[in-house]
Amino acid sequence: MALLLRNLQRAVPVRRAPLRRRLQLLRAALGVQRFDLAVVCVDNRTIRRINGVYRARDAPTDVLSFPFHEVTATHGLCHLLGFTHSTEAEWQKMFQKEKEVLEELSRLTGTRLQPLSRGLF
Repeated sequence: MALLLRNLQRAVPVRRAPLRRRLQLLRAALGVQRFDLAVVCVDNRTIRRINGVYRARDAPTDVLSFPFHEVTATHGLCHLLGFTHSTEAEWQKMFQKEKEVLEELSRLTGTRLQPLSRGLF
């Protein structure tokens, strides 16, 4: 299945090809090749913010892992409906729509979901 790698930080050099190979080997060793996996490398400020949003902890951490399909599906569907986030005004509209949808989904599922584009502008 899909393996997505994103490097959104500049502090530590990330060589994508070797990392991809190792992650594929790890997935095979664990027997989880059929699941999609996304690995996103971020700086301490970003991981601290995400940790605060999803775990109510105001501190950076080395890793966060969670099923993200509800959030990514909501983000993708907003794009399919014509929402974008190229400008701050567009982002505000899309963020509001994502927030509304995810609040309702959170209410229905007992989760705490936040838009992907949180803090973009």
